Amino acid sequence: MDWNLFGCARRGHVTYAPDEPDLRDRLRAETPGGTAWRCLRCGDFVTDGQHGSGPADRAPLVRRGKELRSELLLRVFAVERMLRFLILGVAAFAVWRFRYDRAGLQGTYNNALPAIRALYRDLGFSVTNSRLLGLIQHAFTLTPRTLTYLAIGLAAYALIELLEAVGLWLGQRWGEYFAMVATSVFLPYEIYDLTVKVTWLRVAALLVNLLLVFYLVWTKRLFGVRGGKSGYEAKLRTESVIEMEQAALTARPGADR
Repeated sequence: MDWNLFGCARRGHVTYAPDEPDLRDRLRAETPGGTAWRCLRCGDFVTDGQHGSGPADRAPLVRRGKELRSELLLRVFAVERMLRFLILGVAAFAVWRFRYDRAGLQGTYNNALPAIRALYRDLGFSVTNSRLLGLIQHAFTLTPRTLTYLAIGLAAYALIELLEAVGLWLGQRWGEYFAMVATSVFLPYEIYDLTVKVTWLRVAALLVNLLLVFYLVWTKRLFGVRGGKSGYEAKLRTESVIEMEQAALTARPGADR
């Protein structure tokens, strides 16, 4: 799969007219449809897209090849974070509503309890050992202040997941840093959770978060790893169309004469 063409199909072409005459001529072509410029992402000569001009060293750093594939992977993580935001947001709203309508909900629950117990017996489950019913009963004993703090905590957690999702989806460096730090903060709790009880869901959540942290630090060169931001931008420059054309101009016979 050509990730560069895929990126241009989604975002459109990006062209640039450098001030340097020789380099400018290599990136420009006259066509029946008008002047075409070489796209900095896919490398094709196009007449449309976002066009800029100026010195060659001011050309935009466009992600190409593996970086586009990496961007797509981060968007998968962004979708997963958005799902967490929705779940936590619903939970925060439910706790908040429960805090102000606990008496009515408890009455409804008590009225439905005989039917729930009958359903449990028909399915062969023990009502006494039911964790779900135990949690519901415990919820009715919580104080209004505790419920308020719980709702606020869930809402704050949901907002953290939302910021992670937005930052990862946009592919911004601040988003990558925020996602890495926010995910790392909760890793100790997830590890402790596994010491209490091991479930496939908890193991999967821990593995996903560990993968995200390692992937962000290594591939995006966060916190100075592998040269940090300057190393990451240098890598983008070495793969840029303008950089390759400059190298070709320098390498041609008589270039230094």
